[in-house]
Amino acid sequence: MKSLFKSVLGAACALAVGVFSSGAAQADKLADIMSKGVVRIGVPLDAPPFGAQDASRNPIGFDVELAGMVGKALGVKVELQQITGANRIPFLITDKVDIVISVMGLTPERAKQIMFTAPYANTFLAVYGAKSQKVTSADEVGTNRIAAAKGTTQDLAITEMNPRATIMRTEDDATAAAAYLSGQADLLATNSIVAQALAKQNPNKEFDRKFVIRRSPAHMGVRMGEHNLVRWLDGFIFFNTMNNELERLHQKHLGMPMDPLPTL
Repeated sequence: MKSLFKSVLGAACALAVGVFSSGAAQADKLADIMSKGVVRIGVPLDAPPFGAQDASRNPIGFDVELAGMVGKALGVKVELQQITGANRIPFLITDKVDIVISVMGLTPERAKQIMFTAPYANTFLAVYGAKSQKVTSADEVGTNRIAAAKGTTQDLAITEMNPRATIMRTEDDATAAAAYLSGQADLLATNSIVAQALAKQNPNKEFDRKFVIRRSPAHMGVRMGEHNLVRWLDGFIFFNTMNNELERLHQKHLGMPMDPLPTL
């Protein structure tokens, strides 16, 4: 099955490169990647278990390994670039990366700026704090300070849910987590999987779920108008769902099975 997929994929990519290089149509990002033999992928290193660094400062995590799989399937070299929640979309718009794989949730506002693939991981966003905190909704946060990486879905959603909420907007997820762990913030808004990892790493700190912001599956992102690339990535996600490779990544990095995901 893998051989058949690679053969079909290779033929399709070769056809795309041939068509675009012949001048029959304007070159696109997929053809450009295949021609250069390099794909630039933005990944997080501040959001374990999706992206982090090991003791030797090598990138590791779900999104990092998935990026490597994308490059292997394309048959090109992978150049990883570290990104944060705030610069994921700007890096795509300014062509600093070809693809973003950074546990990114889809919103209608973001979809005006970039294109999203089908989801590859099932997560939700929530607010966490100490068990003693009597907070069950965004309306009840009161004067509590909520740490959240600026520009992320959780930042935007809480702002919309409660414009009066005191949000400590940080440069990235790691800084938001540090603010909560150090007591600078009373609550932390983050991804459910990230919260689980933080709770394991910091057993003396409580990560009691106060309320769910919303379900937020992770999607890859590409520049607006790159239909061929986003379609190829959709095929990649479908194929690796069917052969259980995404299930393997869920078990390895998230410690949980891959639940059925919604489709676009």
